[in-house]
Amino acid sequence: MNDPTVTLYHAPHTRSSGVLFLLEELGAPYRLHVLDQKAGAHRAADYLAVNPMGKVPALRDATGAVVTEQVAIMLHLADLFPAAGLAPPVGDALRGPYLRWMVFYAAAFEPAVVDRASGHEPVRRAMSPYGEYDTVMDAVSAALTPGPYLLGERFSAADVLWGTALGWTTSFKVVPERPEFMDYIRRVGGRPAAQKARARDAELAGAG
Repeated sequence: MNDPTVTLYHAPHTRSSGVLFLLEELGAPYRLHVLDQKAGAHRAADYLAVNPMGKVPALRDATGAVVTEQVAIMLHLADLFPAAGLAPPVGDALRGPYLRWMVFYAAAFEPAVVDRASGHEPVRRAMSPYGEYDTVMDAVSAALTPGPYLLGERFSAADVLWGTALGWTTSFKVVPERPEFMDYIRRVGGRPAAQKARARDAELAGAG
């Protein structure tokens, strides 16, 4: 029987932490390859051979295929372990909205947040991947109302992504603490898988 174990290249308290949460939520067999970023392990030649961008997370699946980029990894994992039900399958009416919100995070939300946090003025609207910061925030607010999740009653990998993202962006004060955001963060962050991932990260950070 083929070993289904996947390897997550991980550094605690980074974007990789959301993937760790997802692995726990999926009940997927995994091993961690922990990178000490303070020591520059993410810029070492052996890791650059995995991800030339020198960023975490990266994933090696059971076939040996390497996937980088947080959203791509989450999409891949949720489809690899369908029994967990965290990715609406092709043909499901929720598949399109699910894909929309997964991609919206990388295509619009993160660019808007990074521009705002760094004090960069967005480029003119015709060239911008997101338009205006406030429009992005309003779109997310609307998607979380009435909730409880992005797909209504159905929890998905999109909520793992957005729950962790809104958690760190509100904590750094680059996203407003709107009530619908904070309620959602508490709801997603209170899940047992999220708590287990946080505890693992704290353990890893303490050992570093």
